[in-house]
Order: sequence, then structure tokens, then C-alpha cells
Amino acid sequence: MNIAQCIICKKPFQMVSSKVCPNCLQEMDEHFIKVRDFLDDNPHADVDKVSKETEVPKVIIMYLIKEGRLILGGGKGGGTMICEVCKKPIPEGKICDKCKANLASMIDKTAGSSTPESRKEEPNIKGSAKIGK
Repeated sequence: MNIAQCIICKKPFQMVSSKVCPNCLQEMDEHFIKVRDFLDDNPHADVDKVSKETEVPKVIIMYLIKEGRLILGGGKGGGTMICEVCKKPIPEGKICDKCKANLASMIDKTAGSSTPESRKEEPNIKGSAKIGK
């Protein structure tokens, strides 16, 4: 059993896959609809304005942005979130597109270097070694 603390209400709950308890998840879906509808009419609103006008707590709005469910600022640069790699402002998620591309490239290179042809054969050492005197 994996007991965790909900990142929204701070109450303990049995965590399955989300860091948000089932009650807050249901409430968050309702808040999401409110915020989404507000942003349809006010695409360049910031978190403070959205929170004030919709009465949705900032912590929920920020969670929805981080999860990629909401994009503030009309989806253009200069968002509310900060890229966890390069620290530049981004409109959604955790990592900017440029850093995602760099990470994907590094993964491709790493995956490519693990092919049998590219690995160097390690010498076959037989025998034993003594440690100490």
C-alpha cells in the first residue's frame, strides 16, 4: 500500500498513479472546465487574473499547466512555467521544446551506441587476482 499526501488538499490517500487524491481529481476536472471556458474568451490572461475571475485556486491552475492540460498566454512564448532544464519561460509543461529535442537527440545517440557493432569487446580475463598479501 502506497500512502501519499495529495499535492492539492494535503490529505493522505492511497496513491495509485497520480499525486492528487480522487476527490481533488474530480474537483480539478470541474475547475479545468471553468478555466478552459474563461481562457477561450480571455486567451492572454495570466494566472492571477484567471484565478481571480474563475475563483479557482492558483495551485490548481499551476498543476493543470504543468500537466499540459492548460496553456496560458495564448500558447506563445513567455508563459507562466519555467523549463526545468534551461530555466526559460514556457507556456506549458515542464521542459521547453528545444530542451525536449536536445534530450531526444541524446537518447537517440545513447541508444545507438549500445548496438553490438559499436560496443568494444572487453578482454576475456582468465584466472584470479589476490587482494592483500
